Amino acid sequence: MDFQAGILQDGSPMESLEKQLICPICLEMFSKPVVILPCQHNLCRKCANDVFQAANPYWQSRGSLISGGRFRCPSCRHEVLLDRHGVYGLQRNLLVENIIDIYKQECSSRPLKKGEHPMCKEHEDERINIYCVTCEVPTCSMCKVFGAHKDCEVAPLQTIFQGQKTELNNCISMLVAGNDRIQTIISQLEDSCQSTEENSEAAKRELCARFDALAALLEEKKLELLQRISQEQGDKTAFIQSLICQYKEQLEKSSRLVETAIQAAEETGGAAFLMGTGTHISMLFLPRIVEASKGGRLEKIEQGYESMDAFSVSLDHLTEAVRALDFDPAEEDEEYFDGEEEEVEE
Repeated sequence: MDFQAGILQDGSPMESLEKQLICPICLEMFSKPVVILPCQHNLCRKCANDVFQAANPYWQSRGSLISGGRFRCPSCRHEVLLDRHGVYGLQRNLLVENIIDIYKQECSSRPLKKGEHPMCKEHEDERINIYCVTCEVPTCSMCKVFGAHKDCEVAPLQTIFQGQKTELNNCISMLVAGNDRIQTIISQLEDSCQSTEENSEAAKRELCARFDALAALLEEKKLELLQRISQEQGDKTAFIQSLICQYKEQLEKSSRLVETAIQAAEETGGAAFLMGTGTHISMLFLPRIVEASKGGRLEKIEQGYESMDAFSVSLDHLTEAVRALDFDPAEEDEEYFDGEEEEVEE
């Protein structure tokens, strides 16, 4: 009991306690009922509902067709997910409510000390209790009746206070909602960045696969054309080799006839040449010499037979086509990107 009395009598602990009971939205002491968020921070239910409504403008009531919504805690930015009951689905913090009741009872039982309420500088015994709308400064009643603000328009201080605080709360709600929208855009952009990287890797793999398939097709075609050249080469060289064999055989026969003719020509006796060998020469040898002399009538190859110009392939059109390869324009992607830019600008 003595310990509690010491805390209540000391102003500093009470001020510290009061700071712990201030709502981060309305900057006033929590009002009943107090809701506790999943991150263990507290908000007035009205303030929590204002933030929720700002972050979910299409959510109307617990009877709405929308199943739920979300908003971020103004203290730690933790995302709070709500069901179809909205803020009314959050749990009340009865402990904080009881502490507030005890605090208010203690404060109401303490006598008001001089200096706890702002006092007028011109009238030291008068509290500042009105607001000069003309000069936009708080003042006291004596200043309005007899002082510098007697010709000014004034209003109750509490009315101006509540009005400005309401305006400030609205601004805070708009800022919180704006921050939520910005965070949503950031999340969308991060997702888009990750999707862009994944789609780029997929596009690279597809491009490599297509070029590999094209390279394989070119290699297959190259082998086919090489085979045709080799086939033509084999046919032509086989034909030429057969001609070479025929001409060599003819040359060998002709050489033997030359030797025989030389031996016959060396015979010195005319009678012997004509009666012996000569008869042989005239009847058998000479026709063979005549036949051998016709060796040039063997089959010959045409001029340019060895040329392989018919197997020349022009790849200029393919080269130009390869150089002209490019990606097809994706109009849908461009429109989607333009839409994202407009959303970010908004």
